[in-house]
Amino acid sequence: MVATGDPAASRWDRVWPALPYLFILLPTVFALLRDWRLDALALALLAGAWHWFMVTAHPGWIGRPLALISYFVVELGLIGALMSIDTLFTVTALGMFVQSFTLIRGWWAYAGVAATAAVLVVARPDQGRTPSQMLFSFLVALLVASAIGMVGQAIRDQNENRKVMIAQLQEAGAKLAALAEENANLQAQLLTSAREAGVLGERQRMAREIHDTIAQGLTAILTQLEAADSTIDDVPATRSRLNTVRTLARESLNEARRSVQALRPAPLDEAQLATALHDIAGKWTRTTGVPASVTITGDSRPLHAEVEITLLRVAQEALANVGKHASATRVGLTLSYMEDVVVLDVRDDGSGFSPEAARSSDAGGFGLVAMRQRVIRLAGNFEIETAPGQGTGISATVPAIPAVSDSGS
Repeated sequence: MVATGDPAASRWDRVWPALPYLFILLPTVFALLRDWRLDALALALLAGAWHWFMVTAHPGWIGRPLALISYFVVELGLIGALMSIDTLFTVTALGMFVQSFTLIRGWWAYAGVAATAAVLVVARPDQGRTPSQMLFSFLVALLVASAIGMVGQAIRDQNENRKVMIAQLQEAGAKLAALAEENANLQAQLLTSAREAGVLGERQRMAREIHDTIAQGLTAILTQLEAADSTIDDVPATRSRLNTVRTLARESLNEARRSVQALRPAPLDEAQLATALHDIAGKWTRTTGVPASVTITGDSRPLHAEVEITLLRVAQEALANVGKHASATRVGLTLSYMEDVVVLDVRDDGSGFSPEAARSSDAGGFGLVAMRQRVIRLAGNFEIETAPGQGTGISATVPAIPAVSDSGS
């Protein structure tokens, strides 16, 4: 990564090494135009060459204390000699104030300022000034240069802090880029895992759908065919059974298509859950001859498709289990709409069973396991109350997630 740095600090780093050349060139030009003197030209060239040799050509040298002292002593000596020739070279001495605060760190910079101020006062041609006047001039020069230097040093310190902050930000940016790359790799792994989990979930969904719809429909068809076989001599009864078989086969075919397409079950296509429960309870009663009542409590309202499908499938599976195993004389379904949850209770007065035995016998199929999985998948709760000879009650509680509006999708 290329360091950009602070633009202001970078510009100053490029400018300050060249400033002494300007402070030497300008007074030299004006001084020679006013009075051509070879000694002034030679001293000015020597001052510029010394700065080039110590600072421009060998920037690493200036960080050594001995080299720094040598630079200031020689440069101030040359400037003092130039000032003794022409007072215009006072400008060159002023440039050394800038160099003091640029090259010297900490409080030692004021030693460079004091030395420069001393050269300014002492090297100027004597014009009848008394020692007290020279001391006053020295103090004034020292005070003005120090005040300006303090401001400059504060700016330099601020620039240094900016450089440190920028370096830290660049380091943090590099770390963030590495973390982003690592997160991208993790996200790719998660997507792969999610894809695999989605395939497994889709297989389980299809298995549940086939069990809850097609298998139940085929079981009902077999029951009707067996009943028709026993009444083969009774043509009207057999024809009624065959009509029922035809209806069940058609419904099973439709459910198979819907399961493959992952659409809502047929009873929920044009009706809410409460109405759909009445429909499947009525069909189940006509098929088995066992009365099944449906009770709705609370304010019936549209729920999310997954919630309605889950409760409908639980009701279908529970009724199928009652028809196959319970030998019940009546069944009651209660759908309770509450503020945060909706509860489906299915109770029968059949033979009941032992939950432990049911778990062992149901391990290889779906049944109660399928109902529990459906409910838990929606962060719901599934409970069974049963005992041999005391009937069975199941309760499915799921969050009452409202239906998603088509307009908002």
